[in-house]
Order: sequence, then structure tokens, then C-alpha cells
Amino acid sequence: METRAAESPDGLQYSAEGSGYDEVYGDQSQIQGHWQYLLDGLKTLGVQGIRERQLKAERILRDDGATYNSGSLSATTWQLDPVPALISSEEWAAIEAGLQERAELLDLVLKDVYGKRDLIRLGILPPELLYSHGGFLRACDGLALPGEHQLVMHASDMVRDHTGAIQVIGDRTQAPSGAGYALENRTVMSRVLPSLFRDSHVHRLSLFFQSLRLKLNSLASSITNEQPRIVILTPGSYNETYFEHTYLANYLGFPLVQGSDLRVSKGYLWMKSLGGLERVDVVLRRVDDFYCDPVELKSDSRLGVPGLLEVVRAGRVIVANPMGSGFLENPALLRYMPQIASHFLGREPQLASVKTYWCGDPQDLTYVIENIRRLVIKSCFRKPSEQSVFGASLDDNQCQELIGKIRLDPLKFVAQEYIRPSTTPSWKDSQLLPRPSILRGYSVATSSSYNVMPGGLTRVGDQADSLNLSNLRGAISKDTWILASEPEKQVSLMEQRPQPAPAKSQMQPRTSFPCRVVENLYWMGRYAVRAESALRLLRTVFVQLNSTYHMPAETRQVLLQTVTQLTTTYPGFVLSAESASLQPEAELLSVVLDGKRTGSVTANLNSLLECSDQVREMLSADTQRVINDLRDELSGLADSLKQGLTAAPEEALDPLVTTLLALSGLWQESMVRGLGWRFIDMGLRVEKALQGLSLIRSSLVAVLPEYQQLQVLESILLSSEVLITFRRRDHSGSDMAQGLELLLHDNSNPRSVFYQVEQLRRHLGELPSAVHGSGLAEEDRYMLEASSAIQLSSLDALVAEDEKTKTRAGLDQLLARLQYLLQETSNQISTKYFDQIKVHQQLVRTAWDEEL
Repeated sequence: METRAAESPDGLQYSAEGSGYDEVYGDQSQIQGHWQYLLDGLKTLGVQGIRERQLKAERILRDDGATYNSGSLSATTWQLDPVPALISSEEWAAIEAGLQERAELLDLVLKDVYGKRDLIRLGILPPELLYSHGGFLRACDGLALPGEHQLVMHASDMVRDHTGAIQVIGDRTQAPSGAGYALENRTVMSRVLPSLFRDSHVHRLSLFFQSLRLKLNSLASSITNEQPRIVILTPGSYNETYFEHTYLANYLGFPLVQGSDLRVSKGYLWMKSLGGLERVDVVLRRVDDFYCDPVELKSDSRLGVPGLLEVVRAGRVIVANPMGSGFLENPALLRYMPQIASHFLGREPQLASVKTYWCGDPQDLTYVIENIRRLVIKSCFRKPSEQSVFGASLDDNQCQELIGKIRLDPLKFVAQEYIRPSTTPSWKDSQLLPRPSILRGYSVATSSSYNVMPGGLTRVGDQADSLNLSNLRGAISKDTWILASEPEKQVSLMEQRPQPAPAKSQMQPRTSFPCRVVENLYWMGRYAVRAESALRLLRTVFVQLNSTYHMPAETRQVLLQTVTQLTTTYPGFVLSAESASLQPEAELLSVVLDGKRTGSVTANLNSLLECSDQVREMLSADTQRVINDLRDELSGLADSLKQGLTAAPEEALDPLVTTLLALSGLWQESMVRGLGWRFIDMGLRVEKALQGLSLIRSSLVAVLPEYQQLQVLESILLSSEVLITFRRRDHSGSDMAQGLELLLHDNSNPRSVFYQVEQLRRHLGELPSAVHGSGLAEEDRYMLEASSAIQLSSLDALVAEDEKTKTRAGLDQLLARLQYLLQETSNQISTKYFDQIKVHQQLVRTAWDEEL
């Protein structure tokens, strides 16, 4: 077996074994010229230097929140190889021309199959190929986007064969994924290898995304003369490429919406925002075709918008790529691409497709069955749960089972000749090793043709014999460098035509995000405070239980019951107070660690993280880093507490408290004082007030002997971070009165209940006005009453003891009323400003829903 190797003095070398095509050596024994500079640079860095760059790349990806959900319960950090894939500018010119032509061809096919269907009439495509495919949507027949092109974005998966020739193995046309990851890869690599990147004169990716933005704006201008509203429609945070959706939304400057954020009304599509309904003109969708409209397509879909297709049909909104374009992803089309190109262009396509056989053709079916061992079997209609089957990897029983499935429904299967991908250097186990690679290239429509991304998303196998190079199967991504001989010219794609003066209605800033976003921001604030309050109290209880001085049973019981009442983890220490307080360890650890227990620290933090995932596009880079820190601390919490209460458990909680404080600090110091910040802070204020009231009511309403009462009071003050202030103040009255003043009345204490109420009143006055009758709105009435009740209350009356009940009845009544007022205020905020999602469901299900 031939071995081609490039050695260096420090032992770093790259060897390509075998006779296949290698990106570095081609089919020769010498390094190709455009690889020499990079390999020399890697040799200079050495093993340790590359390892450090890899760790730096991993940190950047983690801090950026770059994730990929491969089907596990939690998304994993995006995997990036620190060694880029290189293509010379001369070779790329041919690939670029081929991709442009392929996008044009598929655009013509899309126009034809939903138009005149000449390809069927002339016998170029078998009718069964079209009408049996789940991606052909009859409801979309006759729909057309304005302008020359129907296909706005297109992606092709390509591999090199043993001669080095590029061949297409598949197309993506519904919602081509990966372009955002390619941009993230570029951002990371330009920071990890800055001098190598700069000196290599790598073609920039930004022009591609500028072309996309201009194309969407031009589509919007065809249906509106006003400032257009363009949104990106995502399936949600559980989608495997959700990071890309948020990344593109931030990069392009478009709101990220889910199906529930949109509604059809009066013949138009609207986004539900705080400012009311805002008309949407263009939707860049990341949702597959048949999920987009539950009325006319898949009836049980929760990802789309009921009635969307009717608005598209009326020409009042544009969806890109158009619904129905999923048919172009049928791999059986590759078999007919030469005939299609001959029909439309009069010649063979510049980019060849891999040899493909459609089992719906009797001759092809016979060939596939006879040669199944050397073929790759694919479903004509791509489903997330289905992967390509490599015949060579099957045993006899599996092979016969697959043949049986093909014979049973041959129209649904296609087979392709297996092409051994070219190998490229990949950094693994501190070595440069050859790994099989695949390249996904991207095209976007322009006013005249298609603009191709200079590069794309390269994926490499984790092992030398990896067959399925998909992210779901553990493939690793690479940045793809298109190398120029000189620095690239700076070209502006800004529109040159004069912009009309905005109408008066457009002079006011428009709310740029849907109601769902502010709702999640509001609950982020609430969950953060819930978790922090619970952690602070638990830290205090741990310290008190493990202290050297004697703790009376009354004090111990009150503190433990306060834990249950503050966290609402009933029955806890309330139902069996005496027995639980003797052995509290298991219950306290459950309050911290049990994620399935409502009110536990872990449950609240998980809810906080879920809310942050829903609004990732609204979070700054620093905020995302702190949230990642919080996620890491939470994942290691169980190990930190495995020794129980005997090993200073409060120290295990300290990092979580510190991280939550950092998050709160970022919200207060780094967020623009817009609606997003206002709703986060309102959530914080509502929950701080409720937590403060619960803390006081649970611990200080019951009357205890003087010594035990002081112990409980100081524990509560310590948990609220005002114990030092309490001790330094001159006590003109009782300790209980002074403590209550700090916790309840003191407007200079940012943790007092009164401080939260006053902040809430200010926020409510700044919110978009809601429709109500004359006088104050209900929430304003509630907060005015709460503020007045606190200010009019007398400390002496609050601390007065009821001899019959052995409680402070006046304090209990005030706290109960304040809790009610705050809860009703929160309900009013939810009713007026958050989206009350209505579930739409067809009364009659279509039979083909189950097949999809």
C-alpha cells in the first residue's frame, strides 16, 4: 500500500495511505501547492500549539452557545476540527459555476412541477416519481414567488471520487441547514489561527449573507411599500440546528419566531408582539414543508401557522424557500439530471451526480437487487429518523430484509453507487490523520443568477472507515478555506437605489420581537430569583445545622419548615416536622437535586435554562457564557453533594449563587433599557417580593421564646444579606421590629419588599398602554394598594403578639394581602402582554398524515 507522508523535525507529520484521492496530495506523492503554507504553519505550532488552539476553539464554541442536538436530552457543543479544509481559487471557480448551474436547474424544475409539468408531459420524468413523493404538495400547485427565481436558497452535498472529480450526492431545498454553522466555524478559526487565516487570503463569507438579506428585502418590496417585516420561522429550541436559527437571526437582524408567534387574520400574516399585531411580509422558514400549515398540509402539526398557505396563495406573504420545494430533495432526481439539463440547457450539467438508480424503474430495481452489496440505499422521502443504508455493511439476513422492503414498495427507494470520499487531514489524538470528507455548498438567488458561498460546511468522519458523514452520526465539521493568490477586493452589496422617506407611522421604533420572547424573559427573571432565594436559604440552614453551638429544637423546626414553604416542595418538613427534623439530610438534598420535584433548586434552574434557550437570540455573548457556566455548575452539583451534609454542603452551593449573581449583574448593567430588559426586571421584582413575603411569613409570624426568635431572625437576615446592616444599626426598638423594617419597609434595601413594589410600579407605568376603562388599570391598583399598605403599617402593630394563637396576626394578615396583590399583578401582566396560545386542530385528519 502506497504511503504519502510529510514529515517535520518535531515529529508532526501527515500520512495518506492507500490509493484513494487525498486533498493534500491529490493522486500524486507530493503535496499540492495550496496546502504547503498551512502545513508549514501547523508544523511551526507543533503538537502542543495545535492542542492549545483546539482547546481555545472549544472554549469559544462553548461560550458562543454553539450546539447541535443529535437527539439526546441536551444539546452538545458543536464539534470543529482545528485544521481547515483547503480548496484553491482556480479549482473553486469550476465548482462555483457548477453550483450556480445546479441551482438554476433545480429552480427550473420547481417552476415546472408546480406549473406546466412539461418534464412529465415529455416523458423526461416518470409521473410516478412526482406523484408518489411526499414532498410534492398538491396544495401548492400554481404558487409562484415574485421575480425570476422560485428557489431562494439551495445546498448540495458533494464528494470527490478516486480521480478527484466532484460529484453531487444530494440536494437540500426546503430549509438548507449548515450555512450558519459555516459562518460560526469561520468566526472561530479566524480567532484561533489569525495569522494563518490572514496570510492565506481566504475568501470571505459575509457577502453570501449580505446577498441573502438583499434577496429577502427585494422579495418584501414586491408586496409592500412600507418598512418590511421579515422573520425567521424556527421549529423551536428542541430542533437539532436551533443554534443556527438564533445565530442567523442575530446576524441578519430578523426576528426569530415560532409558529405560535404568528397568526393569520383578515387575509394577512401577523406577528403577535407587545405593540399589537405586526404584519409579516417575508418568512425565511426553517420548518419542513408539510409542517407549515396544519389546515391544508399536516393536520397535527404544532410548528406551523393555520391558514398560512392561503395567505401565500393570495400573494400577501412570501415564504422562502416556497412550500413544496421539498420534492427537489428526492435523490431519485439525480438519475434524471442529465436529461433535465439536456432539456433546459441543451447539454450535460457541469457538476456530475453520483450514479443513481430509482427502484420505481423495473430495470433499475433488478440492478439494485442484484448489486445491493455495493450500493447505498436511501429513502426517496427523507425523514429525520431514517439514515442511508450501506449494502456492504449488511449481513445476509439484513440484506434479505432490506430487499423485501424494496420489493414491497419500490417507488420509495433509491440506490446510489458508493463513492469512497477523498481524505483530508483531521486533528485527532494529537495527530494529523486522514479522514473521509464531504462538502456542502450553498447558493442564494440574486437579481440575475445565484451567489455561491465561497466555501461551505465540510464534515469529516470520526474514524478512517466512517461511512455516514452526518452530524447525527458523529461527524466533525471543518472550516472551508477558498484560497486566493491575493487579498480579496472589498465589494459592497448595499442597495444603490435611493430609499424613500419613511412614513410617519414608520418613524416610531417597532417592537422587534414576539410576545413569546418577553414571556420567556419575564420567567427567566422569576426562575432566577426562585433558585437564588432557595440556594441562599439552604446555605444558611446548612451552616446552622452544622454549627458548633446548640440549636434548640424550636429553631431547627422553624428553619426546616421555612425551606419547605419557601420552595413549595410539600409535604417536606411540614407534614412530618418532628421526624423529618431529626434526620433532615435526605429531604434537604432532595430539595436541591431532584429535578422532577416542582420547586427544587434543580427544577427551577432547568426551567431558567429552558427559558434562556427560547430567547437565545436576545442574549448577549457574556450572558450566554454565564448561562453556560450555570449549566456546567448544575451538571456537577450532584457530585459536589455526594458526601451529604457532613462535608460543608454550603460550599457546593456557592458557585451557583455566584453565577446567578453574575447573571443578574449583566441584566442590570449591560442590557439596553428596552422592553426585553423591562420584562426581565419585572420578573425579578415580582419574584423577589413574593419570595421575601414567603420567607417572612414562614419564619417570623409564629412567636418563639426570645433566644430562639433571635436565632431565626438572624438566620433570615443572613439569608437576605442584611445581617451585617442589622447588627450595625442602632436598635431604638425591638430586634424583631428592626428586622422587619429591613426586610419589609426599607426603601434603601434593594432586597426589601417595599423596594420591589416601587420598582414594579415604575415598570408598569412604562409598558405599552393596555386598553382599559377610566382610572387606573387593575395591576396599577394592586401595586398602589400594596405600596400604601406597607407604608401605612406600624412596626409595633406588626410585631404585636396574639396571646391566643401565639402568632403575630397583624403581620400575617398584611403578608397574606401583599402576596395576593402581587400574584394578581403577575396574572394581569400575563393576560395583557403574553401570548395566550390557542391550539388549532383539524376536525378531520387526512389519511396521508400518517405516512408523513
